[in-house]
Amino acid sequence: MTDTTVDILSCTVLGSGETLRFDGARALVAGYTGRDEAAVRHHIDELAAIGVAPPEDVPMLYPVATATVTTAASTPVPSADTSGEVEPVLLRHRGRYFLGVGSDHTDRALETVDIGESKRACAKPIGPNVVEVGDWDRFDWDSCRARSWVDGRLYQDGTLAALRTPGDLLGVVAERIGDDGGDLVCFAGTLPLLDGRFTPGKRWDLELLLPDGRTLTHTYTTTEGA
Repeated sequence: MTDTTVDILSCTVLGSGETLRFDGARALVAGYTGRDEAAVRHHIDELAAIGVAPPEDVPMLYPVATATVTTAASTPVPSADTSGEVEPVLLRHRGRYFLGVGSDHTDRALETVDIGESKRACAKPIGPNVVEVGDWDRFDWDSCRARSWVDGRLYQDGTLAALRTPGDLLGVVAERIGDDGGDLVCFAGTLPLLDGRFTPGKRWDLELLLPDGRTLTHTYTTTEGA
């Protein structure tokens, strides 16, 4: 993949203004994280429609380089056949947990050959602001609403009640690959596409509305072949 960032990932905590620097963090993209089996099957069928083989495990965990997780407003992509998806992002920094919003931007042509490589072929945009979550069990995850737009057109819209809870997903991470308590950036899954079709685009707008009224947002554009 084209080198998309040279700076260490850093995010700002809303409210306190604290800066978090994720130097050497483990970065993962979790796939097939729907809480409802029918919803998971729907997403698997979406991928099957473009020739993607079904997953070996549900959910799946795909490691990506932390250096490709970026708050940049523009990112290069390897071809025109790429697209993003809004995702809540679970972050752990020095033992504290945070929530952000990001996009699992993916090379859709490569996805039919190797899903993991298709995710590593593109940068992973994330919003520059995060909120601290003291206790995932007390956080109203299900009431969070995620939306995305591609080139100004609404692309995804739904609540996180459709996804596995953070406690559940973090448990899967610990069971599958171990957990040393170090810094972590985990894209936690996405929502069904409103029209069921992956759509390439130039501008992606992401939004995660929290139960307390705060909103996490990010906008990025893509440049082909950069």
